[in-house]
Amino acid sequence: MSKKELQISPSLLKKYLTDFRFCVFILHFTEDGQKLQDVLYELTMETSVPIVFVQQKQIGDYDKTLKAHREGKIKKLLEMNGQDHVQDSYDYDLIVIGGGSGGLAASKEAAKYGKKVMVLDYVTPTPLGTRWGLGGTCVNVGCIPKKLMHQAALLGQALQDSRKFGWQFEEKVQHNWETMTEAVQNYIGSLNWGYRVSLRENKVTYENAYGEFVGPHTIKATNNKGKETFYTAEKFLIATGERPRYLGVPGDKEYCISSDDLFSLPYCPGKTLVVGASYVALECAGFLAGLGLDVTVMVRSILLRGFDQEMANKIGEYMEQHGVKFIKQFVPTKIEQIKEGTPGKLKVVAHSTDGGEVIEGEYNTVLLAVGRDACTRTIGLDKVGVKINERSGKIPVNDEEQTNVPYIYAIGDVLESKLELTPVAIQAGRLLAQRLYAGLSTSENPTLVYHSYFWPLEWTVPSRDNNKCYAKIICNIQDNERVIGFHVLGPNAGEVTQGFSAAIKCGLTKVQLDNTIGIHPVCAEVSIVNQSSFKMLQLLAQGPV
Repeated sequence: MSKKELQISPSLLKKYLTDFRFCVFILHFTEDGQKLQDVLYELTMETSVPIVFVQQKQIGDYDKTLKAHREGKIKKLLEMNGQDHVQDSYDYDLIVIGGGSGGLAASKEAAKYGKKVMVLDYVTPTPLGTRWGLGGTCVNVGCIPKKLMHQAALLGQALQDSRKFGWQFEEKVQHNWETMTEAVQNYIGSLNWGYRVSLRENKVTYENAYGEFVGPHTIKATNNKGKETFYTAEKFLIATGERPRYLGVPGDKEYCISSDDLFSLPYCPGKTLVVGASYVALECAGFLAGLGLDVTVMVRSILLRGFDQEMANKIGEYMEQHGVKFIKQFVPTKIEQIKEGTPGKLKVVAHSTDGGEVIEGEYNTVLLAVGRDACTRTIGLDKVGVKINERSGKIPVNDEEQTNVPYIYAIGDVLESKLELTPVAIQAGRLLAQRLYAGLSTSENPTLVYHSYFWPLEWTVPSRDNNKCYAKIICNIQDNERVIGFHVLGPNAGEVTQGFSAAIKCGLTKVQLDNTIGIHPVCAEVSIVNQSSFKMLQLLAQGPV
């Protein structure tokens, strides 16, 4: 073999040690021998050669290899089938990829059972460079900042209502975007720090690094400086979540923002076009309009696909009545920058979905909320054989959250055909850890739907939005009218629903609901008092709404 054929770069050495089952390097036969020896030291912390690896597992130098042979460890490693390593050969019992709500919950729960756990979490910056800390989407760019900014909008509405209750003020009230975002980001920063402290208190190792599978039971962690470290584990949990989707048209990544950028945007977005009809789109459009901004929503087809369409249309009608404009059956095909600035000015060209009509509009900010993609395509799943849905990137799992590779599990929004969002991921993470380490081991029915409009007491004096709030109770006819669904559109809907969810979980029936004494006067009363106002909506023979 020629000397040229023996040239091996340090980067190739790392690849050989993780990708190949057998390789031998004779360092003094290579031009980069000293560099390779330095890389070997960085990877292994061994000062002498030979350094032996078996099945991507470091054994060590001559003495360590001889000892492992005598103890039978090398034989066990050579006999393994690529999927089942021996227990004492791993760095960790469980490595969690993703430091969001589900991943953190699972990691801490597993640590309670004495398991050695690591969490790898790394935020790939958005096209505009936005990044954030530990905690995942919900804490940093989702539920938490969204609700806080929604609260800011509600305070603006309260100021308007206050005049009807006798408050008098002449000065013009204005909102300061920078003050709000600074306060929101300070609070989120405190949560990021709290999560890190919690992991440390639970003896969970945390590394701010990007996790990528490189072989069976082996992962590469790359930090923000590009340093690579390799770890092994008996089991892995994928909890990487999703990130906003872009349109794939000229100018989308260069000039548009997503919800990943909005909550830390250092300037007021001004006149805003929200593209999309998801709950993310409508929530953001709602609070931006509530803060006094000129907001337009561009919708490709229908609002809130997959949700109760009667409720979805009522939400759209309510938003229109409160100043949000809608452009329906149009999609953007080009975004151009007219003027730089914070904010600048953008021209949006859009085409009709049901014809050849083309429209143009100018906005300060374009917010894309057209869906989210699972973060699964760049974490090396192909190297370990984990199957994904090629179209969506989502991971099929069994009822135990186990992928087709037995030692790899997944939870949260990356799962195919499973419930999404933070509360589900948290519960799934905890239950998975309990099944793995503590040994814990539906059919459709005809339904009846009751419904009613209601008027919150707080809205009566300012005389606004009568007959706009709405509630539904869905019952299983064949099971003593057991309540299986609860829909509500109105103030504090989340707070109301949380209380009813526990009762539904305990088998609440319509009769029990009718016999409950209400707390008066609150919005939640609509479901338990004045039952004559609840009308039978329809009988559904095929299953729940």
